[in-house]
Amino acid sequence: MRTYRSQPHVNRRQLMQLGAVGGFGLTLPRLLAAENVTGAATSTAKIKSCILIFYYGGPSHIDTFDPKPKASANVRGEFATIATSAPGVFVGEHNRQTARVMDRVAVVRSMQHPMRNHNSAAAEALCGRTPGNGDLELLADDALSFPCYGASLSYLWRDQQLELPAVALPHLMYNVVPLPGQTAGFLGSAYQPFQIDKDPNQPDFNVETLNLPGDVTSTRLAQRRQLMQGIDVKASASKLATYYETAFSLLGSETVRRSLRIAEEPASLREKYGRNKFGQSLLLARRLVEGGVRFITVYDGIHNGQTANWDSHSDNFARHRDVLIPPTDQGYAALIEDLQQRGLLDETLVIALGEFGRTPRINGNGGRDHWPDCFHVLLAGGGIRGGAVYGSSDNIGAYPETNPVTPGDLAATLFTRFGIDPKHEIHDITGRPYPLANGRALGELFG
Repeated sequence: MRTYRSQPHVNRRQLMQLGAVGGFGLTLPRLLAAENVTGAATSTAKIKSCILIFYYGGPSHIDTFDPKPKASANVRGEFATIATSAPGVFVGEHNRQTARVMDRVAVVRSMQHPMRNHNSAAAEALCGRTPGNGDLELLADDALSFPCYGASLSYLWRDQQLELPAVALPHLMYNVVPLPGQTAGFLGSAYQPFQIDKDPNQPDFNVETLNLPGDVTSTRLAQRRQLMQGIDVKASASKLATYYETAFSLLGSETVRRSLRIAEEPASLREKYGRNKFGQSLLLARRLVEGGVRFITVYDGIHNGQTANWDSHSDNFARHRDVLIPPTDQGYAALIEDLQQRGLLDETLVIALGEFGRTPRINGNGGRDHWPDCFHVLLAGGGIRGGAVYGSSDNIGAYPETNPVTPGDLAATLFTRFGIDPKHEIHDITGRPYPLANGRALGELFG
């Protein structure tokens, strides 16, 4: 093997930091185990990008987008119901800004799955698959876990030379252990979404792993890249070389860095989204869509504990009214309007969901408990039939009454909109095949 004496350069440590912090962390055995699959994407794609918004902890569907005004007080709760811009569609009174854009949004009111713990339910929501280990309270991802959506798509798009196919922001989520559904699972770390772990609402927001050291110019980076390409790489390490090539591409990408310069947005637009972590994360997601990122996940909620997320076992109404709904209502409506004004809504699918809903009846602490038997999902853009309601729950919001929908159905819908056959197979590290999704695409929701 030829060797080279290095000048001041981007070093191996920085490249590995880019991997570990930025989401391209590498474990070589898992990387080499990733199966080659080609031809997954077709010319039938209806969207160019997708923003997945995840409300960790489980929003109360009855108090937001599946209200039950005729139910008893112990089910109906404290909130009134309001009309929306979509005729005949009503929502909880504190979702006033989202109500304004419901003519561009479809709501599914019949989602269900069997996972009752946050961790296993998060895997359902973020991967579209029931975890193989079952409904475990502290379930964590491992080398046999199903990949999250961003990882599966990055894998399928690996031959398209995308600089940054998938991004997750603005933090990792934890429930004692890192919440499952945030990793590439059995596909290997090469396909891990790029993780931004910074608050875009902070004045000093900066993703350091994408910054070149002060003494390294773009010319010098290109020279180092040429040197790496000149090194003989053994066949067994060819994917390691691909990993380094990805790192060099990101470090040299002005497009990516420009997308992250949220401070360039007008102050009025930043205020419209809300000057908080969630609102500015949605604004950053829109900038990433403009920069060519195909799949962006925005997490609302960061760690376990009902005062840290939507897990309202007690004080459900005050927390939803005063803390939880206001920033999400504002930011979500701003995102939909912003995408439409920029001509991006038709080609960008926006999915908003939690890992489950809340119990129909209020408990003794004024809260609602975990309820995966029926909850809601919002879909907007990407050719969706605005103002549509798909499925319904029974008169207390306990179980689907019509058209039950599973996370597998939602996954099939997502892949189909990208022009990918949900039955397309990927393989785990043992070679076992799995279809991308075990569900049916909700074609009825699209015009």
